[in-house]
Order: sequence, then structure tokens, then C-alpha cells
Amino acid sequence: MAREQLKVLNALDSAKTQWYHFTAIVIAGMGFFTDAYDLFCISLVTSLLGRLYYTKPGSSTPGTLPSNVTSAVTGVALSGTLAGQIFFGWLGDKLGRKRVYGVTLMLMVFCSLASGLSFGSEAKGVIATLCFFRFWLGFGIGGDYPLSATIMSEYANKKTRGAFIAAVFAMQGFGILAGGTVSIIVSSAFKAKYPAPAYEDNPALSTVPQADYAWRIILMFGAVPAALTYYWRMKMPETARYTALVAKNAKQATADMSKVLQVDLEAEPEKVEPKVQGNDFGLFSKEFVRRHGLHLLGTTTTWFILDIAFYSQNLFQKDLYTTVGWIPAAKEMSALEEMYRIARAQTLIALCATVPGYWFTVALIDRIGRFIIQLMGFFFMSVFMFALAIPYHHWTLHENRIGFVVMYSLTFFFANFGPNATTFVVPAEIFPARLRSTCHGISAASGKAGSLLGTFGFVYAVDNIGLRKTLMILGGSNFLGVLFTFLVPEAKGRSLEEISGEEEEEGAAETETVTV
Repeated sequence: MAREQLKVLNALDSAKTQWYHFTAIVIAGMGFFTDAYDLFCISLVTSLLGRLYYTKPGSSTPGTLPSNVTSAVTGVALSGTLAGQIFFGWLGDKLGRKRVYGVTLMLMVFCSLASGLSFGSEAKGVIATLCFFRFWLGFGIGGDYPLSATIMSEYANKKTRGAFIAAVFAMQGFGILAGGTVSIIVSSAFKAKYPAPAYEDNPALSTVPQADYAWRIILMFGAVPAALTYYWRMKMPETARYTALVAKNAKQATADMSKVLQVDLEAEPEKVEPKVQGNDFGLFSKEFVRRHGLHLLGTTTTWFILDIAFYSQNLFQKDLYTTVGWIPAAKEMSALEEMYRIARAQTLIALCATVPGYWFTVALIDRIGRFIIQLMGFFFMSVFMFALAIPYHHWTLHENRIGFVVMYSLTFFFANFGPNATTFVVPAEIFPARLRSTCHGISAASGKAGSLLGTFGFVYAVDNIGLRKTLMILGGSNFLGVLFTFLVPEAKGRSLEEISGEEEEEGAAETETVTV
């Protein structure tokens, strides 16, 4: 029989929704705000960089970044994110969530600012320094994935835990909208101040020199919201579950949570003393494989599969809009007009489909469960991808472009009201406290490996086999997500200790001690 749960953990599980929950959501969510802001803006920045640094005199079309440069600029931050997820995930379990939480935020703030200060006036110098700082920006963002998810899961009550973790992730939606809004404002302001003709009318004057400041301002603005939350992030106490179950300090955990919950709690140090040391199995042990091996396989594969399609869609949606005629050809616009049109189109998609998808998940995840939302999301992403790919010629006709946008928007909606949210939530719930941050980091890093495949692979797939076949491949990969979802357990309405099996571990430890 499992031991009685610590009162401080029971108090967290049964706590009513309070102001500190909402404060924690905003503080923990700023990393994801910056992540989404950066992801959204970089597709605008690449089109402008192409015009500024890669336009060839006498060419009939404006300059674009070569495929390898596009992949590097968009993919290098994802590489940094992958490394950061593994490193800070491990560090969060070794040193504590709070001790490394401020480091990730300051890294994001500094590198967001530095990204806009890329040195030199030649293409190689600008791209090289931009990639360098974007890697370290990604490294900081990567650390926020396991730390924010773990902190929110360990602060939340079991009744609304899924909604709180999903709400942290939903800050991405506000980051996307902020990216679009800032891009629209900056491009509009520069257009008004420095009017320019379309490229086909006057190639030399279509890209004003001052446009070089526009992309820098947009990238640097991403540091502002993150910097504003640094003070409050440092004021957050360590989570009670880490302090009590990993650091074995029930007295400190009780004192911290008494302040947070504003109730008097009794310390129970005797309940956190390890009964059988060998029961604290590690990540690479046979016992972990037996208990959680399939769970980790499920969280890593589903996140990997999701991000192949999700990042391909996000990073290259501007190319799709031009292909179906929703946005004019680049030569028919000036550089700043192109930025404005793309930002407006992407913001509309985000407002109508992406953001509502996040908040549908927040509203329903603790009612219908993680499993159903993820299964449904993968299924409908696959359906709408095939619906775009199979009759692809139909969607390229001018009169059908609105239908294409609607169908494409639905893939975003079901990504966010689906696996994009649940793959973030579930790894923060189903693993033991001493390995929770590490396992979340591994799962998230697997997702970033998928995003790298999508980022680099999408460019070359479209160039070699065409957009129609590429969309069919993405539809097929989404269907694989349906199958691997069956490896992931449902965590709705259960305590973290019950889900992860830590109550069983301690019960077994007590039994073994008595037997001896």
C-alpha cells in the first residue's frame, strides 16, 4: 500500500485556483512568447534579408536567400533549442528548477538584442553573426521548455493542471500575434517615411537602405516582454515537489508553499527519508525502461512527428501564400510592402486559427483528456493535409484561394487544439519528480529534431518533388502520430505521484523495509 501523501503535496493537489496560478502562467509563459515571436518574425526577416543582401543587379526578380542560407537562418535556432532542452532539462533535475530558471531568460533577452546587432555590411558577416546569436537564443528558449512545464505542473492542482500547463504553452499564441503586430507597425511606419516603388517598376529603389533597420528592430523587440518578467521569475520559490521529493527537505517545501498558498502547513520530514536507496532508479536503469520506457518512446515519437509538419507549415507559409496567389509575386511589391503583406496574412491565420486552437485546448484538456485531444488533432491534421495535397491543382486556381486559406488554417487549428499542446503537457506529468525535467527535455529535443527535419527537408523536398507531394508526405507523417499516441497514458485528474508511480515506489520501499 502506498504511503500517505505529504500534506504539502496534497495541499497543492487540492488547492483552489488562486492568483499565484495566473502569475505563474504569465511568468513561465514568457519563454514561449519569445519562442513564438522569434519563429513568426524570422520568415519575414528572411524575405527582407534576401532583398537587402542577395539581389543581383539586372535580375528580373528581387533577391532571395539561397536554400542553404534559408535553412541555416531558420534552422540554427532550432539546433540551439534542441541542445538547450537536453542540457537545462538535466540541470533542472540536478540543481533544481529555480536555480537555472533565470539563466535561460537572461540568455533569451541578451541574444534577442544581439540578433538585431549582427555585424558587418556584407552578406556573409551579417548572416554568420545572425546565426551565431540565434543559436544561443535557441539554447535559452530550449531550457525554458522543460523548466516551465515542470514548474507549472508541480505548482498546479490536479483538477486543472492540464489547463495551467497548456496555458503556459498558449503564450506562444500571444507571441505570434505580437510578432505580426510589431512587423505590421514597423513596416507601415517605414513605408510611410520611406515610400518605394515595386521591384518591377524600379529595382534599385524598391528596397530602401533604411529597411536594414526594420528587421533589426523587429528581432530586438522580442527581448522586451522576457526582460520584464525576470524579477518575478527570480522571486518564485522552488517547487515543493522538487524540494520535498528530490532534495528531501520537507521543512523548506512546507515553508515555501505555506507562503504561496497562504495557509498553515505542517512539515513532515519523516515522510521524505528514503526507505530503500536502491529504489531511486536512474534514467538508464532497467527499472526505468520497465516502468516508463514505452511512455518516453510515446512522448518522443509523437513530438518528433508533430514538429516535422508544424514547423514546416510555420516557417514556409509565406511561400505557400504566394504559390496560391493570396499574396502578389515579390516583384510586384517593394521590400517593405512584401513584409507588410506577409505579416498581415500570417497574423490573420494566427488570429482565426492558431490562437483559438491553443485556448480550445486550455478549456477542454481537463474535461476530455490529453489522449483524445492529441488523437483527434493528429487525425484532422492528416485529413486536411491530404485534402490540400490530392486536389492540389484545384487550390492553385485564383477563384479557390480563399478555400485554400480556410483549409490551411484548419491544419493550424487542429495542431494547437491537438498535439502541439498535448505533447508539451504530458511529459511534465507522467515521469517521477527526480527525472521529470530531464524526460521533458528529451521529449522536447526529439520534437526539435523533427522541426530540423521539417525545416531543412521542406526546402529540398519542394525543390525536388514539388509542393503537392511534400504536403502528402506531411499528411502521412501526421497519421503516424495517431498510431504512436496509443503509447502515451492519460493523466487527467490524477496526482503527479500517482501517474508517475512514485506512490507505488514508496509503498514498495516501506514494505521491503518491514520485511527486512
